[in-house]
Amino acid sequence: MDQQQMPTADATWRDPKRYLWILGVAMPLIPFAAVGLNAWTGWSVWLWLGPIVILGIVPLIDWTVGRDAASPPDAAIARLEADRYYRWLTYLFLPIQYAGFLLAFWYLVTADLSTWDRVGLAVTVGFIGGLGINTAHELGHKKESHERWLSKVALAQTFYGHFYIEHNRGHHVRVATPEDPASSRVGESFYRFWPRTVFGSLRNAWRLEKRRYARRGKHPFRPGNDVINAIAMSVLMWAVVIVWLGPAVIPYLLIQALIGFTLLEAVNYLEHYGLLREVVGVPGKERFERVEPRHSWNSNNIATNVLLYHLQRHSDHHANPTRRYQALRDESEAPVLPTGYAGMILLALVPPMWRRVMDPRVLAHYDGDMSRANIAPHMRTKMLRRHPDPAQSAATNVRVVDRPVTTLPGRPIVVECPGCGYQYDERRGDEREGFPAGTTWSLVPAEWCCPDCGVRDKADFIVRLSQ
Repeated sequence: MDQQQMPTADATWRDPKRYLWILGVAMPLIPFAAVGLNAWTGWSVWLWLGPIVILGIVPLIDWTVGRDAASPPDAAIARLEADRYYRWLTYLFLPIQYAGFLLAFWYLVTADLSTWDRVGLAVTVGFIGGLGINTAHELGHKKESHERWLSKVALAQTFYGHFYIEHNRGHHVRVATPEDPASSRVGESFYRFWPRTVFGSLRNAWRLEKRRYARRGKHPFRPGNDVINAIAMSVLMWAVVIVWLGPAVIPYLLIQALIGFTLLEAVNYLEHYGLLREVVGVPGKERFERVEPRHSWNSNNIATNVLLYHLQRHSDHHANPTRRYQALRDESEAPVLPTGYAGMILLALVPPMWRRVMDPRVLAHYDGDMSRANIAPHMRTKMLRRHPDPAQSAATNVRVVDRPVTTLPGRPIVVECPGCGYQYDERRGDEREGFPAGTTWSLVPAEWCCPDCGVRDKADFIVRLSQ
């Protein structure tokens, strides 16, 4: 029987990729292979092994092996999430990542290499740093404090620690809206998207932390600020490497960091290209609709799925951000990319080819009405002229939905996030979020969102009586 057709109540379901996930942990071994093969053969090409594998071999495997639509049934999810085998694979990535990083930089300085060879090895290290950001993404969404700490460690190599803040509390709240710097727009090339997302994400991360401390009546320049301590962690790590190997490594540290976070932003570029959430609510109280599977591009190509911990099942991830990678499921309502992320990154590097492949898919996703898409402002007039839809006006994207507000006056209340189960108890407050004990729910700002999943905002919370 096909895995996808198995009864959803079958608690005996087994993960067909259980041992394939080990290949993800093998990826940070690439710098070891690059150094070893170069030392053995003297061939400079081995120092470029990172991009060769990730942008060459992986897309080829995706194309050859095809897709894997097997999804765990409801009855299997709790068991999968409790299986510690999967989380230990993500933990193991980090020591291998940093061992390869240190080996590569030692070899870069001590071996008789040309400048071009050194650039190649730095690029390879950067590709692994990019995969490290993906590992940080998996760890950073979890509720366990040690996993969130490990997420920051994984981000230190690429000097991109602010991603920990902006992704969880920024991107997941504003995804598929014009306000999100990490959601790309129709008509926006990757090269135009890159500065908008890189600098916009850093700016937004600082704004989020500044606002968090303002609610506590404190200035943001303190060690507990997650932007500041992330930068400090990277500075410390780079300083150790520079003191150990000398200032000659600085250009190559910069190269590997640039490659690492560029790889991340290339993935961001393709995950929500052109997708837009509608504005809902009554006049004066408009808000973006809740994130649905149709707001993320999915892919089930098996090689990149294993490499990126099911990141390609992006719709389920946005619906259930704290769900562990092994339990993520394919969402049939989500739009589908023509190939895996690795191949799509190559396509994004050539904007005319990207537009030729992806713009028609965005148009089809919105039933021929391009006005419903997230269009780059500088391209909007041109896009709507190219794809007219007389049946619908492009002037408004507001759907009025009257949402009644439940109030329970006179008693302390507990409110619960319907997505991840986070609870806010008025009696306890949440000191980290800037709400002292006794802060009533009515005083929590309307724009505040769940600090655990980053998906549900205040209006979505379920109000309960205190026990």
